[in-house]
Amino acid sequence: MSPPSASSPSSQVDRSAAIPLLVAGMLVTGICNSLFTKYQDQQCVANCSDPDPSKHTEFSQPVLQTAQMFVGECLCVIPPVVALARSRWGARRGKGRYTALPTSIQEEESDPVSTSNGEAATAASLWSPHAVYFALPAICDLTGTTLMNVGLILTPVSIYQMTRGALVLWVGVFSVLFLRRHLHVYQWAALCTVMLGVSVVGLSGTILRDEPREKAEGVATDQEPEVPPALAAFLGVLLILFAQLFSASQFVLEEKIMTRYNVDPLLAVSYEGLFGLTTVLLAMPLLHYFYGATPSGRGGYFDIVTGWRQMTGNSAVLWSSVAISLSIALFNGCGLAVTRALSATARSTIDTCRTLGIWIGSLLLGWEVLTWRSGPAQATGFALLVYGTLVFNGIVRPPTFLRPREGGEPLGVGTEGPAAAGAELPGSTPPVAISDATAAREAASTGVLVDAGDADRTASGRGTRG
Repeated sequence: MSPPSASSPSSQVDRSAAIPLLVAGMLVTGICNSLFTKYQDQQCVANCSDPDPSKHTEFSQPVLQTAQMFVGECLCVIPPVVALARSRWGARRGKGRYTALPTSIQEEESDPVSTSNGEAATAASLWSPHAVYFALPAICDLTGTTLMNVGLILTPVSIYQMTRGALVLWVGVFSVLFLRRHLHVYQWAALCTVMLGVSVVGLSGTILRDEPREKAEGVATDQEPEVPPALAAFLGVLLILFAQLFSASQFVLEEKIMTRYNVDPLLAVSYEGLFGLTTVLLAMPLLHYFYGATPSGRGGYFDIVTGWRQMTGNSAVLWSSVAISLSIALFNGCGLAVTRALSATARSTIDTCRTLGIWIGSLLLGWEVLTWRSGPAQATGFALLVYGTLVFNGIVRPPTFLRPREGGEPLGVGTEGPAAAGAELPGSTPPVAISDATAAREAASTGVLVDAGDADRTASGRGTRG
């Protein structure tokens, strides 16, 4: 008796019902990534009983936070492991039984939500001979994430997330320089708009931090007294902007690898998590010995022993670490499923909504307050950032005088047009992350540009990384 067709009406209804859940999952976990990390940064870990809030010491361990992000990426290996176990179990039980084959490619690819690409990719082994190539993007991810974690300590979470919007500029520039992509005039104009928005957001963050911290967030900071809050916020914005260079390098390297080798995206994320976590664990003793254990570095970012004691001795910090790792893993899984079910362009739009959600969440939690000075500037910068991103991704049409002429070269990145990336609208490009990743991670949250010859891989989700 043959199984029911994958394209049956009931399965199509199930897929349609699952897509909103996946989108909601990606949005919620993406928001939680940044909010949980900022919550962790605000936990008092020393001198908490002192009546003077300025004497309290908050948790500030960006290296350990990078490690917990990589733990979340390593958890992405679970679905491929389950797929491999099911495949082998089914092969043992199905020996000698008749198995109906798909009658067409469309039938085989008809369930992008529930059909895991990992089942085919991991049927033989969970380890790919090309896995070692992901070590280099993992190092870029490690460097960029650590710098962004430091920036998050120094800036409000909404400013942190909006400043990460500069990623699309560096990805575009690096794609032109190293991948020989072609960007139209309207896309360069959109990138300039994004940078203008990021600049205005950074200015608003400086204005906000120039106000008393107790009024804005109600939590004291462990920054040295001689460092003005405005200068600390400005330094944080610079660190986040600098980190985007490493994130953009990571995405360009990933694209190069993913378009040359057929690697399951969840496995690619777990490979990077494995290499990144290994590198962090090897670097921690060296960082602690050469700087963290010195008088000037004791209690600082690289004092791993003190940081570990703070993490394990404070239940709020410990459980937030667990929540961040799980959130990053779920964000990657939902993001890849959304890309397979919809498109990378749709995913970039959702990621833009994530930035708005983080901003609203930080306001509702009382971590930030909008004033007559910072509020309009931040809102204007966010509007410019969103508009530039949507124009660059082809979701909003550019002004008439910037559009390519009719009958000429098609809109979109690359000379093959938007069809090469499987998008319905012109200008399909990698979404702004922002991933989490993860976070981030954002990283894990960004798709990659795809050549025309890899359009079929993009449609099934194998051409992107969560």
